Amino acid sequence: MANVESQQLESADQQPIYHQLEVKLAELIDPERIITQEAKRLAYGTDASFYRLVPKIVLRLKNIDEVIYTIKTCQELSIHFTFRAAGTSLSGQAVSDSVLITLTDDWRGHQILDNGNKIVLQPGVIGADANRYLAPFQRKIGPDPASINTCKIGGIAANNASGMCCGTAQNSYRTIDSMKVVFNDGTLLDTSDTQSIEAFKQSHHAFISGIQDLHHQTTSNQALTERIRHKYRLKNTTGYAINALVDYHDPIEIIEHLMVGSEGTLGFIAEVTYNTVVEHSNKASSLLVFADIEQASHAVTVLSKTPVAAVELMDGRALRSVANKPGMPKFMPNLDLEAAAILVESHASSQADLDLQCKSIMDSLADYTILESVPFTSNAQTVATLWGIRKGMFPAVGAVREVGTTVIIEDVAFPVENLANGIRELQELFDKYDYNEAIIFGHALEGNLHFVFTQGFDSQTEIDRYGGFMDDVAELVAVKYQGSLKAEHGTGRNMAPYVEMEWGKDGYALMQQIKALFDPQNLINPGVIINDNPKSHLQDLKPMPAADDLVDRCIECGFCEPVCPSRTLTLSPRQRIVLYRELQKRRAAGEDIEASELEKTFEYQGIDTCAATGLCAERCPVGINTGDLMKKLRTAKYEKFTPIAKWTAEHFATTTKLTKAGLKTNQLASKALGAKTVGKLTNGLRSVTKGATPVWMPEMPQANSHSLEQAASSLNNNEQKKLNSSVKKVVYLPSCASRTMGQQVDAQDQRPLTEVTLSLLEKAGFEVILPNKLDDQCCGMPYDSKGMTELAQSKSQQLEDTLWQASNQGEYPILMDTSPCAKRSIEQFTKPLQVLEPTGFVNQYLLEHLTIKPIQETVMLHVTCSSRRMGLESAMLNLAKACTEEVIVPEHIQCCGWAGDKGFTTPELNEAAVHPLKEQVPSNCTRGFSNSRTCEIGLSHHSGIPYQSILYLVDEVAQ
Repeated sequence: MANVESQQLESADQQPIYHQLEVKLAELIDPERIITQEAKRLAYGTDASFYRLVPKIVLRLKNIDEVIYTIKTCQELSIHFTFRAAGTSLSGQAVSDSVLITLTDDWRGHQILDNGNKIVLQPGVIGADANRYLAPFQRKIGPDPASINTCKIGGIAANNASGMCCGTAQNSYRTIDSMKVVFNDGTLLDTSDTQSIEAFKQSHHAFISGIQDLHHQTTSNQALTERIRHKYRLKNTTGYAINALVDYHDPIEIIEHLMVGSEGTLGFIAEVTYNTVVEHSNKASSLLVFADIEQASHAVTVLSKTPVAAVELMDGRALRSVANKPGMPKFMPNLDLEAAAILVESHASSQADLDLQCKSIMDSLADYTILESVPFTSNAQTVATLWGIRKGMFPAVGAVREVGTTVIIEDVAFPVENLANGIRELQELFDKYDYNEAIIFGHALEGNLHFVFTQGFDSQTEIDRYGGFMDDVAELVAVKYQGSLKAEHGTGRNMAPYVEMEWGKDGYALMQQIKALFDPQNLINPGVIINDNPKSHLQDLKPMPAADDLVDRCIECGFCEPVCPSRTLTLSPRQRIVLYRELQKRRAAGEDIEASELEKTFEYQGIDTCAATGLCAERCPVGINTGDLMKKLRTAKYEKFTPIAKWTAEHFATTTKLTKAGLKTNQLASKALGAKTVGKLTNGLRSVTKGATPVWMPEMPQANSHSLEQAASSLNNNEQKKLNSSVKKVVYLPSCASRTMGQQVDAQDQRPLTEVTLSLLEKAGFEVILPNKLDDQCCGMPYDSKGMTELAQSKSQQLEDTLWQASNQGEYPILMDTSPCAKRSIEQFTKPLQVLEPTGFVNQYLLEHLTIKPIQETVMLHVTCSSRRMGLESAMLNLAKACTEEVIVPEHIQCCGWAGDKGFTTPELNEAAVHPLKEQVPSNCTRGFSNSRTCEIGLSHHSGIPYQSILYLVDEVAQ
């Protein structure tokens, strides 16, 4: 295994050339986006594969001019470079020990054409976003990889990714309409533009002739042509898409289709236009269990002739891996290891057609014995459970692996007629090499199987075991059954040594010629697809050292990254774990790292700028909350402040009074001196103290002067309520933020949130119960976010006891007016208390007692991370839509990054998290809504419009 540390230190002869490159690149590219710092290169250079190469330079490029300039500069200096989209690739095609080119969020452009029949996409668009843009047209892109919520169009096209329903008919190769490509010399070709094509033909005459020669060479070789046609009956991403040389004769179309699946080794895909496919509104799924893999495989053959959209096959070990998960069908734990199941889905344009299709599918299996089943259903919850079985298998293996091992997922394809034999022989190889945890599942209609196993690379014995296993797998799939070694994950580094075995000398020689034609200097992503080293797949293997129980199960897939608020500022959860693992590895080796560059980088990049909101856990296949680790690490950092924190916890009423006094002072100073002067003074002090004092914003709230207890008493003494013996009761706990903070000076409604909440409760006829010693109450979050677990638990316990008493031992519901407080309380409380945040409470208790008259207005809506984690995103959106004409939820903002008080102490986190917000606010929109008082400060500051609680909107329209 390669020595990772040695890769991080440039040799003396390498340093000058990379320094020269850095200087040249800085002439056009912002130096902040030219990353040379060791720790950042390690973090940014890691992808989802089990390979580790540390780039010398990482670039974050924002436009096509920067890409072209970089390519030309690297060519001039003969320096290797590699492109990366989301880094979810599993086969090692997106790592580099030279220059790694990544893209900023500026590459998210899209354009809908022909009423949704086509879509133009830049390479930075996430696949799921593309489908969201197409949803109003009942269309979608063809490829549907499992990583579609994270992977980007550049990677989808470059790897010819497919998926569960995609098959071979709807992958990128089959649905590509046109693309923009940047070649090795920096030339840009737009295959949708006749002028661009003619100019390219003129300037690259020799290149075009080379493509034509390859086409004639291939079509005149009958044996190779037949081999190509056979191979592409299956799913196949092994090597280059040489079927392009058979399927097309026009050189531009050949170039276009060779780029699909080229894994970033032939050029840069700058834009893709897809022909879209129908997204049927009617779907149904069924799970069918057979006695063994043979019967299941024969059933697949029958099903291939029926109207099925997807057929997922799972062997007995795969079923066993998830059998005891919550919500699984009751028969699952009783299945033996010989059992096999198929998950079937059918799509139709109408319910009547769907019902007929489901019947015909089941009729086709009348001669088969089905041991157990979940009949065809369109019930959303049941369907989600069924697909949860299939999608939960990969993480199920990852969750139980030994610390220090990694999860490897391979994907092969057998001719369907050999599917059962192929599975049996794969299982025999698992036994031969002691991969007892290995499971098999896959897209059975194409004979495409994924097999998942765990592997350590910390000894030569383990590396040899893996090498022997892969040799046998290659022989079984490529030689014995003439299948494909890579069905949809791309060749990468781990299958490059076997490309010739699969394609033969003629096919491999053809691929070598393609690479030489596109990349004569072999500078673009070398070592991927074409690699003369037969042991390359056993080199540069990624270490996975034990770091902490909280994150040891991380497989570095990157699924967490799109929702992380700090991902564009510092690090994503994956990158935090990468650096923490490296730190722990060096500690274990006895290195003194306390004052190292890596440790210093990690303190700010990893610990300080993590919002710790836990959104990453929602996307993580194994449920890792990286924020929990960061809070744990903050314990030591904030230890010196524990006495102060303890005093505030014990004197919380005094603390809130001081906070309110501070807001009042700011309010008075702003009136007397002017907001600009106060801002200069406060932020000037912050500059002098090097960030030790809080930042000041014009949107700072005024002090809450509302007399809550008096208002609640007045509400409850209403004469009508006294006469109503069946009056409804609610315990209202305003958060410490809403108790102290009023609204910003330019807010349309100047009432404090506490007053608005009481107004709404009065309209709905509720009697309000305020907890005893209200100003002493806190959910504990301010302490928990700093790793002060004991103090946080103490405050939470105090609050629970108080609310238990106030709610008459859980008889009355509890309304918390800020979603983060509600979420934490729900998670921490042990007594049967019904705690609700604003959206949940309004929907469950208020709407039936109110008349809603919507307003004709466009408003912004921010769904807080806590609401998302409680599953309230749709409910909050629907509530807002019931109140106003148009509601805009801005794209790519999952968390605002205010994170308790970090908006004041680390404002750059909030700024980075909501960077796309302001440009998405329409000119006719003057306000926004959310459900967290502190988050609303940052949202107001960065959007240019005031944000308030959604309760303001509901109160405005409710009668």
